[in-house]
Amino acid sequence: MERVARLAAQQAVVIFSSSTCCMCHAIKSLFQDLGVNYTVHELDEEPYGADIVTALSRLIGRSSPLPAVFVGGKLVGSTDRVMALHLAGKLAPLLSDAGAKWL
Repeated sequence: MERVARLAAQQAVVIFSSSTCCMCHAIKSLFQDLGVNYTVHELDEEPYGADIVTALSRLIGRSSPLPAVFVGGKLVGSTDRVMALHLAGKLAPLLSDAGAKWL
Protein backbone atom coordinates (compact mmCIF):
# COMPACT_ATOMS: atom_id res chain seq x y z
CA MET A 1 0.00 0.00 0.00
CA GLU A 2 2.88 2.34 0.73
CA ARG A 3 4.20 2.01 -2.82
CA VAL A 4 0.74 2.74 -4.25
CA ALA A 5 0.36 5.85 -2.08
CA ARG A 6 3.83 7.09 -3.04
CA LEU A 7 3.24 6.58 -6.77
CA ALA A 8 -0.27 8.07 -6.60
CA ALA A 9 1.09 11.27 -5.06
CA GLN A 10 3.69 11.88 -7.80
CA GLN A 11 1.33 13.73 -10.15
CA ALA A 12 -2.14 15.31 -10.09
CA VAL A 13 -3.59 12.31 -11.97
CA VAL A 14 -2.11 8.82 -11.80
CA ILE A 15 -3.56 5.85 -13.65
CA PHE A 16 -2.56 2.31 -12.78
CA SER A 17 -3.18 0.37 -15.96
CA SER A 18 -2.41 -2.73 -17.99
CA SER A 19 -1.19 -2.22 -21.54
CA THR A 20 -3.58 -4.90 -22.86
CA CYS A 21 -6.73 -3.78 -20.99
CA CYS A 22 -9.45 -2.20 -23.16
CA MET A 23 -11.03 -0.39 -20.18
CA CYS A 24 -7.64 1.07 -19.26
CA HIS A 25 -7.28 2.29 -22.84
CA ALA A 26 -10.75 3.88 -22.67
CA ILE A 27 -9.89 5.76 -19.46
CA LYS A 28 -6.57 7.01 -20.86
CA SER A 29 -8.38 8.17 -24.02
CA LEU A 30 -10.98 9.98 -21.93
CA PHE A 31 -8.31 11.85 -20.00
CA GLN A 32 -6.47 12.73 -23.20
CA ASP A 33 -9.71 14.06 -24.72
CA LEU A 34 -10.29 16.13 -21.57
CA GLY A 35 -6.80 17.66 -21.86
CA VAL A 36 -5.52 16.07 -18.68
CA ASN A 37 -1.85 15.72 -17.90
CA TYR A 38 -1.51 12.30 -16.24
CA THR A 39 1.04 9.68 -15.34
CA VAL A 40 0.36 6.07 -16.24
CA HIS A 41 1.91 2.98 -14.69
CA GLU A 42 1.50 -0.02 -16.98
CA LEU A 43 1.61 -2.70 -14.29
CA ASP A 44 2.06 -5.58 -16.73
CA GLU A 45 5.36 -3.95 -17.74
CA GLU A 46 6.70 -3.02 -14.28
CA PRO A 47 8.84 -5.30 -12.10
CA TYR A 48 6.61 -4.85 -9.03
CA GLY A 49 3.39 -4.65 -11.02
CA ALA A 50 1.84 -7.81 -9.56
CA ASP A 51 2.43 -6.52 -6.02
CA ILE A 52 0.77 -3.21 -6.91
CA VAL A 53 -2.23 -5.02 -8.45
CA THR A 54 -2.60 -6.99 -5.20
CA ALA A 55 -2.50 -3.80 -3.14
CA LEU A 56 -5.01 -2.09 -5.45
CA SER A 57 -7.31 -5.12 -5.24
CA ARG A 58 -7.39 -4.76 -1.47
CA LEU A 59 -7.88 -1.01 -1.66
CA ILE A 60 -10.66 -1.09 -4.26
CA GLY A 61 -12.25 -4.32 -3.08
CA ARG A 62 -12.26 -6.26 -6.33
CA SER A 63 -9.98 -8.81 -7.91
CA SER A 64 -9.65 -6.83 -11.16
CA PRO A 65 -8.85 -3.31 -9.97
CA LEU A 66 -7.54 -1.87 -13.23
CA PRO A 67 -7.68 0.81 -14.26
CA ALA A 68 -7.26 2.49 -10.90
CA VAL A 69 -7.39 6.28 -11.08
CA PHE A 70 -6.03 8.64 -8.44
CA VAL A 71 -6.64 12.40 -8.56
CA GLY A 72 -4.78 14.64 -6.17
CA GLY A 73 -3.32 11.56 -4.48
CA LYS A 74 -6.79 10.22 -3.63
CA LEU A 75 -8.41 7.15 -5.10
CA VAL A 76 -11.24 8.01 -7.49
CA GLY A 77 -11.80 4.41 -8.53
CA SER A 78 -12.02 2.28 -11.60
CA THR A 79 -13.78 2.80 -14.92
CA ASP A 80 -17.33 2.75 -13.53
CA ARG A 81 -16.63 5.42 -10.91
CA VAL A 82 -14.65 7.66 -13.30
CA MET A 83 -17.36 7.44 -15.97
CA ALA A 84 -20.12 8.12 -13.41
CA LEU A 85 -18.29 11.27 -12.29
CA HIS A 86 -17.77 12.33 -15.90
CA LEU A 87 -21.41 11.82 -16.87
CA ALA A 88 -22.56 13.71 -13.77
CA GLY A 89 -20.32 16.66 -14.67
CA LYS A 90 -18.21 16.19 -11.54
CA LEU A 91 -14.97 14.90 -13.08
CA ALA A 92 -13.85 18.12 -14.80
CA PRO A 93 -14.09 20.24 -11.60
CA LEU A 94 -12.25 17.53 -9.67
CA LEU A 95 -9.47 17.55 -12.25
CA SER A 96 -9.29 21.35 -12.30
CA ASP A 97 -9.09 21.51 -8.51
CA ALA A 98 -6.16 19.06 -8.62
CA GLY A 99 -4.36 21.16 -11.28
CA ALA A 100 -4.50 18.37 -13.84
CA LYS A 101 -5.99 20.19 -16.83
CA TRP A 102 -3.60 21.60 -19.41
CA LEU A 103 -6.16 22.64 -22.03
